[in-house]
Amino acid sequence: MHSGRGSRLYDIDGNSYLDTRNNVCHVGHQHPEVVHAINAQVQQLNTNTRYLHPNSSFLAKKLSNLLPAPLEVVFFVNSGSEANDLALRLARAHKYSKSPDERSKKQHVIAVDHGYHGHTLAVLDVSPYKHYQGDEIISCPGNVKIVPCPDVYRGKHSLGDAQDDREMEQAAAKYASYVENACNDASSEGKTLSAFIIEGGMSVGGVILPPKSYLKRCVEAVHNAGGLYIADEVQTGFGRLGKCMWAFQHTVDGDDDSNEVLIPDVVTVGKPFANGMPLAAVVTTREVASSFESLGVEYFNTFGGNPVCCAAGIAMLHVLDSERLQQNALIVGTYLRDLFSKLQSHQPLIGDIRGCGLFLGIELVRDRQTKEPATTETSFLCSTLKSKYHILTSVDGPHDNVIVIKPPMCFSKADANEFVLCFEKVLTNDLPSASLTWITKTPT
Repeated sequence: MHSGRGSRLYDIDGNSYLDTRNNVCHVGHQHPEVVHAINAQVQQLNTNTRYLHPNSSFLAKKLSNLLPAPLEVVFFVNSGSEANDLALRLARAHKYSKSPDERSKKQHVIAVDHGYHGHTLAVLDVSPYKHYQGDEIISCPGNVKIVPCPDVYRGKHSLGDAQDDREMEQAAAKYASYVENACNDASSEGKTLSAFIIEGGMSVGGVILPPKSYLKRCVEAVHNAGGLYIADEVQTGFGRLGKCMWAFQHTVDGDDDSNEVLIPDVVTVGKPFANGMPLAAVVTTREVASSFESLGVEYFNTFGGNPVCCAAGIAMLHVLDSERLQQNALIVGTYLRDLFSKLQSHQPLIGDIRGCGLFLGIELVRDRQTKEPATTETSFLCSTLKSKYHILTSVDGPHDNVIVIKPPMCFSKADANEFVLCFEKVLTNDLPSASLTWITKTPT
């Protein structure tokens, strides 16, 4: 790709592509305000973070103001992987500080199956999504407890099409029981629990939003075991779900009960933070930060939160607010989901439509009763949308059969119409006559 604007990318020949998968350029490709902020700051100063700059202080305050108290201490880093790596260090330090008599015990971390938290060695250990790829990771480390993904469509406790509140509550309780048991196991085995890490919305897992009360039950058990709740918002933060700023605030039945609000101990943000510039952050409480500081190991990041990247982050947040892009995510996302629901009524390949705002998943199956994954068909769909219709999509999920939709937040209803129309053309016109024997996994 050579250039971009809004929800469009352009290749070196000038061909235009609709981008439905880019959750990095959050407020749109090459947004003029972000571009201007970067240009102005790089002409003035860009240096390492040993020198305090007003941009970092200002951005830290703006970020903490978007989160509930007492989340107020911000560490700037360069990527989501770094952020989650540091989050695990904070959890370990807090356990050491608060329970010095347990320092000799092996610390456990609870992670969710098919979750992904980055590519450093520490976060690979808690990213089961990567454990199933290749031969680098041959087994899950002994200090990581993997619990089932809370998938109510095809998981261990899946539900039918009619998912009422009672069924969802039962599923939440069943999935949360694995976390509760993992907490108990850590104690009974003479070990200790430092953290439970989970994405607010699981992207590579196939767009999984946990059922209501799942997180509440899990976090209660984790806190009772002395661990911290780490909310990974790298993929879903900054209003992508439309109805809330952060995915950890989301409830799938649409009713936000203030009595049910959970406040994480640590929140990580990344990908969209600076609209394509390398900037991420960890936000935590004063208590947890003090525990980390008390161990005496200075934390420093040469480039994390440098003046230019912070300028981009400040501009991104301003555009997000001034152009009401969180509201746009809810309006256009609801519209897009409705379009897919109408398409589903006469396209049996569409098994499930899930998600919220501009974080949606379309799961393709060969049979709605057996839910046999339509992996090959999904790969063909993705490839054909790109090559024939110039629409960029993403394939994820454990069976590589979920089209994951997470476009720039300026995505419009016209974009949605174009996307679904071309999606339907592939299913109706191109797929029936296609030979799928040559299809392999489409890298996205």
